[in-house]
Amino acid sequence: MHPDFDKIELRPIKLHGVTKLQLITIKSTKSTTTNVDFASFDALQILTSGYANCLIEAVDRTFTVRFTKKGQPQVFEETKNLKQDFSHDRLKSRLLDPNSDFLFNVGISNRNGIIKPSMNNKYRQIEEFLRVLMPTLNAEIRSGRLSGPTKDAPLRIVDHGCGNAYLTFAVNHYLSENDLPNTIVGIDQREESRARNTAIADDLAILDAVSFRAEKIADSDLDAADLAIALHACDTATDDAIAWSINHHAKILMVSPCCHHDLQTQIRIVPDPWSVILKHGILKERFVDVLTDSLRAQILKLHGYKCDVIEFVGDEHTPRNSMIRAIATGAKPEPGELDKYREITELFSIRPKLAELLNFA
Repeated sequence: MHPDFDKIELRPIKLHGVTKLQLITIKSTKSTTTNVDFASFDALQILTSGYANCLIEAVDRTFTVRFTKKGQPQVFEETKNLKQDFSHDRLKSRLLDPNSDFLFNVGISNRNGIIKPSMNNKYRQIEEFLRVLMPTLNAEIRSGRLSGPTKDAPLRIVDHGCGNAYLTFAVNHYLSENDLPNTIVGIDQREESRARNTAIADDLAILDAVSFRAEKIADSDLDAADLAIALHACDTATDDAIAWSINHHAKILMVSPCCHHDLQTQIRIVPDPWSVILKHGILKERFVDVLTDSLRAQILKLHGYKCDVIEFVGDEHTPRNSMIRAIATGAKPEPGELDKYREITELFSIRPKLAELLNFA
């Protein structure tokens, strides 16, 4: 007898105050989670379906059941001291509870508090974005460059190119849960996005903290922000977000770029010896992606920001997994930094969109 799955995991959970049985079936690399009533669950069917091993954990002991080739069970008991955990999801270091109302409202989870398979990558992206955001904020508050937010003076945040506002709502929710009062404005040029996202904020009763505008980033009259964020703002929308942040003296900037078409179209004549690399289409595309973000980081440095480019999420969740993180320090760039920037742009006869927006170099 061969079981239908490689492995089955069962655990009790509390969902909306009701104790359920969470059933996780695993086959190859695919796992499926369902929550069922205890009364309707047939444990005997699983135990007799061909599995060779069974581990049962209680708070004070564990039982290991092994079945011989003849189907005879061997039971081993061991004393333990385990903590009972009814939380809905026990994934390591999970920052966002899948049962959070906002995740259902934006369409990431279903009514049972389970992340939709089609939205798992997006969920991972926003969670890993938060994983970088929190220590960055805390470090700036400790340094004194950023004042600790209060209800009367909350952290001011702008989300450029917010789209469906997955990150917008996640940032507001997570910071609020961690006692960091905040207000956040999501900017997207599509009116349908503004209307949809505003309706969600209304449903969640957080319109006092979360608002949306239908406008271009470059045209926004929003006056200031402590933190500017952008997750996969397309092509030069990332440049719009960075330029806005520099012009409005944002103290922290965290952007994850998306596609990079601007410089791709500018590089027509390739100087030697770079033709060895750039004659190959796929290598040129990857090189120019790196070049674009490197020049963005250098421009930020030349405008008084401490800047680094990091990987914020695994590439299994998105190929666009880099993040430009910049902290306003006001420090003057070291001698020669502007020359380095000019040498690169002159070599490839390019002018980045960000430089154009800032009327720079």
